[in-house]
Amino acid sequence: MKQKTEMMRVTPEERELIEHIRNYNKSFPDGYPELLWYAQQLFDNMVKQPY
Repeated sequence: MKQKTEMMRVTPEERELIEHIRNYNKSFPDGYPELLWYAQQLFDNMVKQPY
């Protein structure tokens, strides 16, 4: 099944997050926990949270 793709402008941080998620998914199920951890850290840094 071929997935539909579309173009979108993203920031360098968003691109890095997407690339790390893809790398983690490629490594699953043998996976590298560090890839998931790093992707989660990138996401947490990007989300604006009231403190």
